[in-house]
Amino acid sequence: MGMPGITELIIILAIVFLLFGAKRLPDLAKGLGQSITNFKAGLNENQPEENETATQQETESSKEKTG
Repeated sequence: MGMPGITELIIILAIVFLLFGAKRLPDLAKGLGQSITNFKAGLNENQPEENETATQQETESSKEKTG
């Protein structure tokens, strides 16, 4: 299954336009953009914590081996 062609994209956009109307499409796009931004921010917040936890565990395990 490949990427959708131009015809398929036009049909999908037409259906979305008919379902939601021209007035709500900008609001939907804005909400989608904010959701993506919040999702990426949430991913970035978790990554440092996981790295710090792994580093702390490695430090503790190396202390136990030497001491």
